Amino acid sequence: MSRFTLAAVAALILSSSAFAAAPPKADNVAGQLKALQAELRALKDIEEIRMLKHAYFRGIDSADLPLLRSIMHPEVTVHFIGGGYEWKLTGREQYLEAIGNNFNSEVIAQHNGHHPEIRLISPTEAEGMWYLHDNFYNLREKLYTTGTAFYRDRYVKVDGKWLLRSTEYKRHYEIVEKLDKLPNVTVDYLAEHGRKVDRHCHGDGLCRDGQETPVASQ
Repeated sequence: MSRFTLAAVAALILSSSAFAAAPPKADNVAGQLKALQAELRALKDIEEIRMLKHAYFRGIDSADLPLLRSIMHPEVTVHFIGGGYEWKLTGREQYLEAIGNNFNSEVIAQHNGHHPEIRLISPTEAEGMWYLHDNFYNLREKLYTTGTAFYRDRYVKVDGKWLLRSTEYKRHYEIVEKLDKLPNVTVDYLAEHGRKVDRHCHGDGLCRDGQETPVASQ
């Protein structure tokens, strides 16, 4: 149980103790208990969304497509804009294909999401902002990319479970460098578990426009 949920439970217990010591009117008790239950539910929803996004980053960097499938809405929309790429994808299957193609056996990826700002819009809708920092090595092309962005997400609750409904960002900054030689990689998870590909489709996610990997400045 998270510290947020624990704090809400503690507040509920303390309030219940206060009721026992000096019982208020019945209608006030019912109203206050209802308000506390609503606050606890909201805190639990926010924590579930945080867990969803943490799983998202883990799924991306490990190319865990079953995990990503489990947290995405079937009609998820995606729009990512970087210095040399723009992904505009519609639907879970298209996004999973893009992830499988680009987080492949010839890359090393690290994506971290920080400073979540999550707001509940309704009992079944929420929006969130996350501060991304990532490192990405394209070992085939000897390219290293690093930078930041602000994810803007929307989430929906379906059958009691929160799902990613839309996600987008435009790079806050991005640095792409050509490597003279590859780093001394001693462990590479994606080399074993990533998809084997004939080409990289980082330009638009699926090589629909024939664009492959962006070229770094010399």
